[in-house]
Amino acid sequence: MQRYFIYFSYDGANYHGWQIQPNGNSVQAELQKALTMLLGRETLVVGAGRTDAGVHARMMVAHFDSEASIEAPQLAYRLNRILPQDISVSKVEPVDAGMHARFSATARTYRYFIHTEKNPFLRRYSCELHYRLNFDTMNEAAAYLLTQSDFASFCKAGADVKTTLCQVRSAAWHQIEANSWYFEISANRFLRNMVRAVVGTLIEVGRGRMTVEDFKQVVADRQRTSAGESMPGHALFLEKIEY
Repeated sequence: MQRYFIYFSYDGANYHGWQIQPNGNSVQAELQKALTMLLGRETLVVGAGRTDAGVHARMMVAHFDSEASIEAPQLAYRLNRILPQDISVSKVEPVDAGMHARFSATARTYRYFIHTEKNPFLRRYSCELHYRLNFDTMNEAAAYLLTQSDFASFCKAGADVKTTLCQVRSAAWHQIEANSWYFEISANRFLRNMVRAVVGTLIEVGRGRMTVEDFKQVVADRQRTSAGESMPGHALFLEKIEY
């Protein structure tokens, strides 16, 4: 039995997230359907994590197992021929049997994009906001995340997780243009809805509706109700997975 990693990207606008859903199409469903067609047998894939409805991935990884030998470059080519235009495979490669797309990953990086002036070319992939933001204060609050380990306050209520502990390695806002920014955060793992909840809370800091000390108290409370609202999914990108 040989294990293979698939590296791919997708525009999540037309999907109910990565994971197979009973009432909507998913990226996982499309990938499994394509592999099953090409390999001639039902093929299940395991992803490096889950992205919510509308969220995008510039880099996603999934694995599958095959008893038959596979010419990996040719499979990548054939997958791209039959997958929808909003899913693109960059490579398929054999890996050691002990490698796991999810559990072998050592870090993941997300970016959340915002813009503060109406722009028709950003609206599909960036969140439009109409108030002044103090990014220096937002970065001061974001830096506090690197000193903490329990992020229960930013976990979706009712999420089925064994632990809310994460190791955040970096978290900061970066300016792209005069009215365009992105928030980048890297960690060993993320909780359900964590990035969008963190961004929503930092926005409260940037608007002056919450101080940096208030932000620290939100983390200490370990209650989702203490944090800010979850931001829309269309502006969130899974940027990179490291192994």
